[in-house]
Amino acid sequence: MNTTRAPVHPEEGAIHAAEKEREKAIFFNLLVAVAPAIPKLAAAVLSGSVTLYASAMKTVNEAIGVLVSWIIARKIARGDPGVYDYGMGKYENIARIITGSVMLISFVILIIVATYKILFPAPLGSGGVQIGMIIVIIMIAVDSYITVRNYRIAVKEPSPLMDSQWRLFRLKAIANLVVFLTLILATLCAGFPWAVYIDPVASFGVMGILLYSGIRMIVSSLPDLLDETLEEELQLVVVQELAEHFHTYEQLHGVKSRRSGGSIYVDIFLEFSGELQMCVVQDTIDRMKRSMESKIPKSTVNIITTSGRCSRGRF
Repeated sequence: MNTTRAPVHPEEGAIHAAEKEREKAIFFNLLVAVAPAIPKLAAAVLSGSVTLYASAMKTVNEAIGVLVSWIIARKIARGDPGVYDYGMGKYENIARIITGSVMLISFVILIIVATYKILFPAPLGSGGVQIGMIIVIIMIAVDSYITVRNYRIAVKEPSPLMDSQWRLFRLKAIANLVVFLTLILATLCAGFPWAVYIDPVASFGVMGILLYSGIRMIVSSLPDLLDETLEEELQLVVVQELAEHFHTYEQLHGVKSRRSGGSIYVDIFLEFSGELQMCVVQDTIDRMKRSMESKIPKSTVNIITTSGRCSRGRF
């Protein structure tokens, strides 16, 4: 029995390598997301800072979101392409929706805690605030580094999964910066009676960032999950290609398109003259396919031969 495996196509190898790179990057993100949760929570308890407490809860929720993203990235990297004809791109959209939902959960937590602190204000404990400042400074630097790292991977190999990751860590860096500035301001103004409101009021800035980013991630992922057709710019590429080869086929019977993660799939149904030999038809199909796939990045174009209503003789 011949057990020799078919050689892997170079493009398939590149795609698999990109999927493995995403998995490793998100696993690193997971470690970084989990690490500050307990120290932040301890600093929040010691200081009584609602901004630190909310930041700690936000960190826990974000770690859960990154964990889900890593599980999905791992499944994609180890997935069997023979089982999923259109890839596993929808898993990426699901991960992005989960990440956005985690942000909205963090937003609700912040609203509850901040409202309580405004109704029952209390001064911050100095020891916990100093510890919190050190943790937050470290996290700003780490989150900024990961944002740039994830962004470069997302640009090199576009996917909803990596897009959600670099946006999440950019948000984390901005939120930690807001927390840091809040703690400094609250410490400097501690002698004023109104200083007790600085901490809970400043947390509303983090809330706005969370709300906007969470809704944006969810809304931007829904069209691909619902198989929305390609945007007009890419549709125009298909139309132009069909116009250039108009003399080679008889009739266009339809075009269907969809996204699956970072990949694009286009199905074109064409009718050819019945007098043409199949080798001529196939040559035309191959030329059109290569041309469109070169103009639409990460696309797979399928040109399917079809026919209109057949007329048959009577016997």
